[in-house]
Amino acid sequence: MGTQLRRACAAAVAVTTVVAAATACGGEDTAQAGVTTLRIIVNISPNLTEQYWKGLFAKYEQSHPKVKVNLELTGTISATAKLTQDLAAGDPPDIAQQITPTKENAGLFADLSGQAWTGQTPLADQYAVDGKRYLVGVGQQIQSLVFYNKSAFAKAGLDASTIRTLDQFQDAMAKLKGAGYTPLQTSGQWVPGAQFSLIADSGVLTADPDWTVKRKQGKVSFATGDYLKYFQRYRSWIDQGYLDKSALGLTYADGQTAFLDGKSAMYIMGSFFVPAADAAKKSDEIGVFSMPTDGAYPSGQFGNIANPYVVVNASKNKAAAIDFVKWLVTDPAAIESQLAADGNLRKGFTYPMSSLGAQVQKILEEAPSVLVKSGERQPVEGYPAELNTQVQKLYTGATAEQVAAGLDKWWNSQS
Repeated sequence: MGTQLRRACAAAVAVTTVVAAATACGGEDTAQAGVTTLRIIVNISPNLTEQYWKGLFAKYEQSHPKVKVNLELTGTISATAKLTQDLAAGDPPDIAQQITPTKENAGLFADLSGQAWTGQTPLADQYAVDGKRYLVGVGQQIQSLVFYNKSAFAKAGLDASTIRTLDQFQDAMAKLKGAGYTPLQTSGQWVPGAQFSLIADSGVLTADPDWTVKRKQGKVSFATGDYLKYFQRYRSWIDQGYLDKSALGLTYADGQTAFLDGKSAMYIMGSFFVPAADAAKKSDEIGVFSMPTDGAYPSGQFGNIANPYVVVNASKNKAAAIDFVKWLVTDPAAIESQLAADGNLRKGFTYPMSSLGAQVQKILEEAPSVLVKSGERQPVEGYPAELNTQVQKLYTGATAEQVAAGLDKWWNSQS
């Protein structure tokens, strides 16, 4: 982090990303005798607005009158950048959201391993660093999902419940093309690599959750392992017109809209697609099933933690911060509020949701595991972008063998 400097009040006011400058400079909250003020960094989104966070935090304050929670916005920078900025200024917040501890930065965060309640939070062990829990979350997103247009399936005479293998999935695409639909929606930007990863990882990582660890050790490769089979199959889908080559010219939003408008029959995407379908009032017209594979079905669901929190090690109110984070991730009302606000999921918890959301929740409940690329199982830095580059080459004539070899060459160059 470099030398930490105490930030003067005048400097704090000048930094536009800090919205709680009064607190850092000794405002009215810290002047109240016996009141602990907690500062929390959060990211704002269309679903998780400033108003939403303040309303949620107010519920904690009502039951903890000696605690005041001050929201800090990140402005145009990430939560990680905001935390780095504050630490460098010697003015650490107490809690941060949307930051994932790694071996390199774990020392910045409080070790929560001794807190028994952390073991009941979603994916806590998957995100552990060297066996220690620094990160706890409210829920999870799952992403190994195939959304489908019910009317397209009816026209093609298909029953989604019978599609369990990739051969059956491929046969369904042939029938959908024959019925006049683009079988599988994609787009440009980051989407091709992400969709391919959801297809391939469901099979490869369910069969061998430590495949990425072995790749780092040089024991497996893309060119000689099961990933090659998925590259070959994906290329065949392009050749047969099941994926539209021209779709690479679309943005992610355009591709999503094309599927919602019924121009395509299936769409591989994460559970975060559900709020978009709900907003478009199309949820009842769309079904969803777990990703077909060449192995066990249902496969593990590729996923990630939702609404994750860390307590900053340099916090002057660490005990109070830990208690607040515990409330955020264990209090039933707080959990359900956060899940519903962003369309996230957690086993054992439900909230009013659309028919499509309920289907996704059922898939999570029945999934044998949630596959997470974190800790030792996290790929080398830059892998998602490089995978996306290589997958897009399949659209412009590269063979599966060339793409797999190119990905191996790149990976090896990062070691």
